[in-house]
Amino acid sequence: MQRPGKSKTPRRPGPKKASNTEKDPVGVYCRIRPLGTEDEECCVEMISSSTIQLHAPDGLKANRNGEYKETQYSFKKVFGINTTQMELFEDVAKPLVEDLIHCKNGLLFTYGVTGSGKTFTMTGSPGEGGLLPRSLDMLFNSIGPFQAKRFVFKPDEKNGMEIQNQVDALLERQKRDSQQSVPKTPSSRQRADPEFADMISSEEACKSENVDEDCCFSVFVSYIEIYNNYIYDLLEDAPYDPIRPKPPQSKILREDQNHNMYVAGCTEVEVKSTEEAFEVFWKGQKKRRIANTQLNRESSRSHSVFTVKLAQAPLDADGDHILQDKNQVNVSQLCLVDLAGSERTSRTKAEGSRLREAGNINQSLMTLRTCMEVLRENQMCGTNKMVPYRDSKVTHLFKNYFDGEGKVRMIVCVNPNADDYEETMLVMRFAEMTQEVEVARPVDRPICFLPAGRRHRNQAFRNEFPRRLDEQGGPSASVNDPVLLNQLIESLPALPPCEVVDPADDQTLPRLIEVLEKRQRIRQMMTEEFNKTAYTLKSMLQQFDSQLNAKETFLHDQQSKLGEKEKVIIGQRTELERLEKKSKTLEYKIDILQKTTGMYEQDKRSLQQELETREQRLQRELSERRRMEQRMQGMVTDTKLKWEKECERRVNAKQLEMQNKLWVKDEKLKQLKAIVTESSNGSGGGCPTERPERPSRERDRNIGQKRSASPSPLPTAPPVHPMHRRSHSAGGEKWVDHKPSSNLDLDTVMQPIIPNAIKVSTPSEKALSKCHKYVLRHQELASDGEIETKLIKGNVFKTRGGGQAVQFTDIETLKQEYQTAPSRKRRSGSAEGPVQMDEIENRPPVASSSYDYQKRRKP
Repeated sequence: MQRPGKSKTPRRPGPKKASNTEKDPVGVYCRIRPLGTEDEECCVEMISSSTIQLHAPDGLKANRNGEYKETQYSFKKVFGINTTQMELFEDVAKPLVEDLIHCKNGLLFTYGVTGSGKTFTMTGSPGEGGLLPRSLDMLFNSIGPFQAKRFVFKPDEKNGMEIQNQVDALLERQKRDSQQSVPKTPSSRQRADPEFADMISSEEACKSENVDEDCCFSVFVSYIEIYNNYIYDLLEDAPYDPIRPKPPQSKILREDQNHNMYVAGCTEVEVKSTEEAFEVFWKGQKKRRIANTQLNRESSRSHSVFTVKLAQAPLDADGDHILQDKNQVNVSQLCLVDLAGSERTSRTKAEGSRLREAGNINQSLMTLRTCMEVLRENQMCGTNKMVPYRDSKVTHLFKNYFDGEGKVRMIVCVNPNADDYEETMLVMRFAEMTQEVEVARPVDRPICFLPAGRRHRNQAFRNEFPRRLDEQGGPSASVNDPVLLNQLIESLPALPPCEVVDPADDQTLPRLIEVLEKRQRIRQMMTEEFNKTAYTLKSMLQQFDSQLNAKETFLHDQQSKLGEKEKVIIGQRTELERLEKKSKTLEYKIDILQKTTGMYEQDKRSLQQELETREQRLQRELSERRRMEQRMQGMVTDTKLKWEKECERRVNAKQLEMQNKLWVKDEKLKQLKAIVTESSNGSGGGCPTERPERPSRERDRNIGQKRSASPSPLPTAPPVHPMHRRSHSAGGEKWVDHKPSSNLDLDTVMQPIIPNAIKVSTPSEKALSKCHKYVLRHQELASDGEIETKLIKGNVFKTRGGGQAVQFTDIETLKQEYQTAPSRKRRSGSAEGPVQMDEIENRPPVASSSYDYQKRRKP
């Protein structure tokens, strides 16, 4: 008796992600149920086979303007109100059943608000079987002839499967039949439940054509529900106590050796037919919790999970018995989940336990939504955030599917009633987000290195071998079958009459001897032919054995080469996965940058339009002010100067003015100090006095350099102070002389004369394009009450956009003093007085240094 071996599921060997890089998005389908009555308002419209549109119902304003907002949502496929259960099964569930037969896992769940048709889609009704009965029917139609006997496969209660030989399986069956106290599994020969008897018609039956005939299969089903975030086994046969009934015990989730989640202690029933599986399902369905609410007469108060587990193992080389190799046994499963509907307690009027149930249902669905959002963010942004699977039993149970354990399909059920508009919109947003989540494609089943067609050859050998023995008169036929023995005897020559009546008869015995010798010769010829055939067969077997050895050697070499190629492919897939991840990250960043650029472009256009509007308004105001100035120049000059220059004076000249005031005060103090010093020195020794220098000039220059953000101009030669007054602007360059119309005409000689200058009251791009220099005449009130004229100079250069810009490089100050109020600067004594006065008047202030204060100005 061989030791039972445990199965090996086609799942991950560890917590790491699967090595395959191919991913498929979660398939999301939409099904629209018919309206309850014709007078109900509809808010859902099917536009195409993959798009629906939501209309806001009457009385609901969806945006600020009070207009109805229509939104469209796209799915993999949309099924309208006239879609049959068979059409839905062909597109959604049939591929999952085929994957189940080919050792791949699958997850199919229905999602939607309460009363949207989720349970009908999954279970169906008599005459209109849902996805669950049709999946079971297709499975048994496909593997029916290849099923193993009962108890050949046996669950090990650790999410694995043990395989037993024929003897152990027979003992298990006899033990089960002898124990009458143990409830038997419903037999396929018993009458099915009337509610499931006519669910699927014979015309709608389907099967998979690509079934491996060299394998044996066994189907196990389990049925659980998640109620108030607790797991209960609906197939558990708990003893019933009518005096003190005990509540059902909840189950816990555990992780198996392959890091897959399963329900510990869950009942798994082996079934051999569709009817038997229906009986097991109906047995658990009667225990499921349902209740009557304001929106649904039979509202599911829990999430139900019906799991179909398929165990398969290949036949041995003879094609007669199951291969007792634990590495060749595979277990795949298909989970059919009917999620409870989300609901608002304000509409269902739930109280007490119904209110608690609704809260737990909404909380678990919110956790599912959160997990999907984190998965999408990790995949699109390249982050590695932890997915909160453990916050709910539903997400914790199916976490392996979202990590790459099988295909995931979701059917969004929609009730087009206008009363469910807001809940339906939330469901649509969740479905649209779920489609962006990608799940790793499941790995293919391990390859069995036994020749294909073993079952067929074994059956053909069983049918052909007796026939060949019959034709050649083999020993087995003469021993086992009297009819064949009689036929063989009749094929020999008939015996002549053996009765001897006359002692002198010399013909009967020679004839008998001749017939017997003829029979002996025929038998010898048959024996020789049999030996020859046996020898030929033996030589053929030896030849086949040598060819098989050669094939095995060749196959081993090919396997080694295949292993090397797989390593190369794995490396290339890893690199491709890295590049795809990087590409997705870059595409996501590019998308964000494009959206940001579009927003900035739109803001730029709006700002440009606003700027043009303001410039036009400004031009109109300036022209109006000029006309008013011509009429009322003497009356409103000071007021216009105050309000028109207030912003510019506060922003651009505030610091300059304050520094100028400080410098004037410092100069007065220094001059006063110089006068006192001169008087003391004149009385003492008459030593020549030196003109006080400005000590804070270097400090102010450093401050100006720190605060300036523009590049410093090239240094020029130190200023020359001639004996006569001449403007620094008198040169050979062409200037733009900007004299605002608000300036006062002082009628003095303290005015610059600039040759080759274009005089303007308002700078324009046309004037700036013809010149290389720019000067602005600015008047302001000095600290001593006199009017100062400042010449602000700069260089004109072209910008990248084709315009003109001005970079200010120098400030020259012109000041007028009355003779009636002589300044103390002239009391410095001696012939140097006029020269010093002229030098002081022509010296620029600290903040107006030619190389420290720079500013750009656009016309």
